[in-house]
Amino acid sequence: MSKKVADSVKRGLEQALTYVEGTADLSQYRVNVPRQIDVRAIRAKLKMTQQEFAAQFGFSVNTLRHWEQGKRVPEGPTRAYLLVIDRAPKTVQRALGTA
Repeated sequence: MSKKVADSVKRGLEQALTYVEGTADLSQYRVNVPRQIDVRAIRAKLKMTQQEFAAQFGFSVNTLRHWEQGKRVPEGPTRAYLLVIDRAPKTVQRALGTA
């Protein structure tokens, strides 16, 4: 992946973090990060086991299981990250060097 693409992904994730943390100038952003994310559906769409998904994207398998069982829910920046994984998984994998 080119440095330009990696920088763009990094910039986007940083912007998502500032938005979710409440420190962003809201007039500059039109982001919709859903309150609920179906982690199991994202993982199933990618045809990955829990272990594979956790390893590829940097989650603990236990945390992933808790999300999928409804015992916990992803919060703040994690929801934004999962949304990016859902929409552009190959880009995230390339940015993380896991593709």
